[in-house]
Amino acid sequence: MPTLLEALENKYGFGDHREKIDETLVSIFVPKLPPRLSVPELLILNDCNIDKAGKPEDLRQKCCTVKELDLAQNKLEDWDEVFGILSHMPRVEFVNLSLNRLGGPIEIPQPWKMDRLRSLVLNNTKLEWYGVETLLQLLPVLEELHLSLNDYTHVLLDTTEEDANGCQTAEEPASGESESCQCSSFSTQSSQDKKHAVCKKTEAHHGIKKLHLTGNHISEWSEICRVGRLFPNLEALVLADCPLRSLTSAQNETNESNSAATPNSHEHFKTLTLLNLSNAKINNWDDIDRLAKFPALKNLRVQCWPLWEKCDSTEHERRQLLIARLPKINILNGGDVIGPVEREDAERSFIRYYLDKPESDRPERYFELVAVHGKLDPLVNIDLRPERRVKITFTYGETSEERTVDVYRTVVDLKSRLERIVGIPAAKMRLFYVDQDLRDLQGLEEMRYPHKRLYSYNIRSGDEIIVDQKH
Repeated sequence: MPTLLEALENKYGFGDHREKIDETLVSIFVPKLPPRLSVPELLILNDCNIDKAGKPEDLRQKCCTVKELDLAQNKLEDWDEVFGILSHMPRVEFVNLSLNRLGGPIEIPQPWKMDRLRSLVLNNTKLEWYGVETLLQLLPVLEELHLSLNDYTHVLLDTTEEDANGCQTAEEPASGESESCQCSSFSTQSSQDKKHAVCKKTEAHHGIKKLHLTGNHISEWSEICRVGRLFPNLEALVLADCPLRSLTSAQNETNESNSAATPNSHEHFKTLTLLNLSNAKINNWDDIDRLAKFPALKNLRVQCWPLWEKCDSTEHERRQLLIARLPKINILNGGDVIGPVEREDAERSFIRYYLDKPESDRPERYFELVAVHGKLDPLVNIDLRPERRVKITFTYGETSEERTVDVYRTVVDLKSRLERIVGIPAAKMRLFYVDQDLRDLQGLEEMRYPHKRLYSYNIRSGDEIIVDQKH
């Protein structure tokens, strides 16, 4: 497998590229650009089977200007090789190592300085949480971290010794070992698995503002609260395709009556402005009300919840119910910013939606909106559909006859039914519509189009249709 340096030479033409020419052949010489002295600021080497760094001195010379590095889907397995690569890129700000097998332990390299790296993508690397902790210590200015598709079921880092899951300090660690806590949620695991179920106490990282955990198997909100404690300045959190069942832990649900002892869902997310919970397993409107209490949340995605499948309303009506319950949200499920007109319409629709519901079923938000808009009257249900059957006068020659007609029939269907009455084949029949109110102004209107429905002529009882024969 090639090293990073060899992949660079293959892509950018480093090294001696002189070719031997068979002097017996007639050749056309085309001027060739000299090889690059260094790679561009954006370096992409996806799926190149890279497993090692290469010669340090050559990497240092060629990669010193790189600011964005994409090494996704290679064969890197050793973090020492990764550190060897990054140590020769002092200006790098973005690194993508997704789909490399980097789940093993990380030893802190000495010496190490990486004070510009702000965005790190580690999707589908299976990196363990202890490795994440080491990287957080090494990257003080890191702002964006991607840990999607890493098969996490728990968040095994926390800043406290006791969390919402009843996480208690384990036996006193031996000299040199870090403090950790054994979570009650792991008590049913085998002894072999418990070594992976130790929640380690660590320091908070105040620089992380964006965290992606898409596609992990985290189902309890108490695990996400650890994320909030670990990254207290978090602004964007993506939890799409995580099977979260609620925004409160099962233990908290049983104690929710004692609000003083129950941590709020939003307690550790004071700066969060964007949250993606699409494809969660949430099935209760109470969790929407919990989202409304996040103090800074403005952008929310809650698509494809089981809750919407059992909701007896259209997609537009569901959006109105959500907007009314979430007064601070400006962007809902992507799209444009929610304007004041849409919000007021949603809030009024929300009030009317609960008018016919028992008072015990009305959420707290209903009474808040009634205080703003008043108790509205139900909308009048006006049926604007045309009257289905009308009485029309049919005139043929000197004969006139009043008949009831279904206005949803087409012109060709009406001609077929008139054949036996007037004795003219439908193919040779002409029909003229006469509006009783516009007879003198408009005159006759020929009904030319065979598949046009009668109601499109605005036919009403008392109007007339004249039957004539084509000549």
